[in-house]
Amino acid sequence: MGIEGELQSTIEDLVQEGKGILAADESHPTIAKRFAQYGIESTPESRRAYRTLLLSAQGMKDFISGVILFEETLLQRDDQGRLIPEMLSAMHVVPGIKVDRGTVALANSPGDKITEGLDGLSERLVAYRAQGARFAKWREVYAMGKQNPSLLAVEANAETLARYAAICQGAGLVPIVEPEVLIDGNHDMERCLEVTESVLHTVFHALYRHGVVLEHMVLKPSMILPGKDHPQKAAPDRVAEATIRVLRRTVPAAVPSINFLSGGQGPEEATANLNAMNRMLPNSPWALSFSYGRALQQPALAAWAGRSENGGKMQQMFLERARLNGLARRGKYAAEMENG
Repeated sequence: MGIEGELQSTIEDLVQEGKGILAADESHPTIAKRFAQYGIESTPESRRAYRTLLLSAQGMKDFISGVILFEETLLQRDDQGRLIPEMLSAMHVVPGIKVDRGTVALANSPGDKITEGLDGLSERLVAYRAQGARFAKWREVYAMGKQNPSLLAVEANAETLARYAAICQGAGLVPIVEPEVLIDGNHDMERCLEVTESVLHTVFHALYRHGVVLEHMVLKPSMILPGKDHPQKAAPDRVAEATIRVLRRTVPAAVPSINFLSGGQGPEEATANLNAMNRMLPNSPWALSFSYGRALQQPALAAWAGRSENGGKMQQMFLERARLNGLARRGKYAAEMENG
């Protein structure tokens, strides 16, 4: 099988009815912050224990098609001595890898950032693929403010995402392209819609310039939401209508799947908003799915709290959250299910 065949096979394994992608790729500072809420010290062993428990939950494959791993996790082993990518593959879940190196300030654009990690990416991808990864993820962030994101930031970040995606496909890994318009701030939905539309237009122009095959990529955008400091929250139907409007204007039908990030939403909120989209657009040209991190893991982490005796309860909480998002992927979720 050539590279194109491998990419197509990975897409088919990732894009399945009723399934989404788990983002378990938190950096060391991020997972340390989440652990600290429950008095857990972040060490290589505590991170291994947590992620091994999470990813070994029996039945996960019914709702989760792929997992984005942090580089450390790619090399860690489960309690039986198997590498975690091998454990996932044995469960028919596709292992993936976060490949960006985080954000830095964008020169000559105050308040904006750009993501690093393109240098040496080709060589790293060869190693990641040998270690079992079949897809990759790269995140660019867009701050919201009166002057942000600037035109420079929108264009520079799009160029970086496109270069990353082209390098990935050349190495035989499906790229997840993640342009995240941040929820931080007090902006309204109209401002979020305006910025997101500009960002996605620019990203797809860049992907076209770099020859990225749209059929062999996954888009991971943010939803159209008011800023977290805005006085009014938006109902799921309003979020769905605004998000679908932007996607129709910007995302070619050739893209097989749009897997939303949760981006600061609570678990129930992220599920309800995804469900509303699938109900509103049941015959969408793309799969409308999820690639949630905290919105899938938060209840499980709270149940575990660093105690091995809570492992069963933790897995149960994770599977229930994954099941509800699987239903939302089909437009069959209801808020009353949260109690049962």
